[in-house]
Amino acid sequence: MQFSSSLLENAVNEFAKLPGIGKKTALRLVLHLLKQDTRVAGQFSEVIARMRSEIKFCQRCFNVADGDICSICANSMRKQEVICVVESIRDVIAIESTQQFNGIYHILGGIISPLDGVGPDQLNIESLISRVQKEKTEELIFALNPNIQGDTTIYYIQKKLQPCQLRITTIARGIAFGGELEYADEMTLARSLQNRLPVESYVSNR
Repeated sequence: MQFSSSLLENAVNEFAKLPGIGKKTALRLVLHLLKQDTRVAGQFSEVIARMRSEIKFCQRCFNVADGDICSICANSMRKQEVICVVESIRDVIAIESTQQFNGIYHILGGIISPLDGVGPDQLNIESLISRVQKEKTEELIFALNPNIQGDTTIYYIQKKLQPCQLRITTIARGIAFGGELEYADEMTLARSLQNRLPVESYVSNR
């Protein structure tokens, strides 16, 4: 791309650094901002700057927060004794969008992956163990990606929590609604068979 302004070019290059944003999309975004009132563009940059400098991470679950504790952990209406263990903040947002979970979370900050140089000590695992031991946790729900790394992480944490008296579960894994069996991989199909449900239960939930 040829630019008549170095300022425009610099702005496009910065936007293009964002994940999923190519040069053409970055240019479209920058030109959109250029059309806006100076006040609107100023407000946009101020919000981004404040977000980056003032945002915090919950001292309890490691979710993003405005203060020391996030709004989910601070909500007395949620089931504080049920913890959903996830890999990242994006997973929390995905689960919250379903409006089907009323417990709280613990964000690991990744999963155990020796090939990528990620070990247990680099994740928020010890803080999870401490939470379970100190709080009146009744159930731990693992909502990690269904792959070898995810299963390794679940196994590791489960072994660490063996002395604790609590229920440990994982989200159901199987054929997606609307999917076709012939296109399912062997592992997914096998887990679908293992996690089969009574027909009465399946029909009643539809």
